[in-house]
Amino acid sequence: MHAGRRQTVAVVDDDDAVRDSLRFLLEAAGYDVLTFGSAAEFLSSTDVGELACVMVDQRMPRVTDLELVARIRATRPELPVALMTGSSSADLTRRAFELGVTNVLEKPLQEQGLLHSCRLSTADTLAVG
Repeated sequence: MHAGRRQTVAVVDDDDAVRDSLRFLLEAAGYDVLTFGSAAEFLSSTDVGELACVMVDQRMPRVTDLELVARIRATRPELPVALMTGSSSADLTRRAFELGVTNVLEKPLQEQGLLHSCRLSTADTLAVG
């Protein structure tokens, strides 16, 4: 983490407990965290301009995970996006990477893997921005 500059991570997950635990973990690691209970809530937010990365749950109602990734890519192609999934498959991983997902994380999430993904994503954002 660069001194004086806290990175902001967005967590998009329809499970309150997951959002709360990820917020706690990421804030403890030094990140600012915005949480959203749905893709629609994320897409309608005006607070997402300075994000370092987005963590998206795979299974959400209405707008799906990969639809959200595609919409993010349409407006912010450089923004790192990690997909969190409890049912990974080769097909899902392939489609996610084709859309520009930077990492696919298996649930239950492992603390070190999650933080490693955030560090890589935010380092890329600092290098670009």
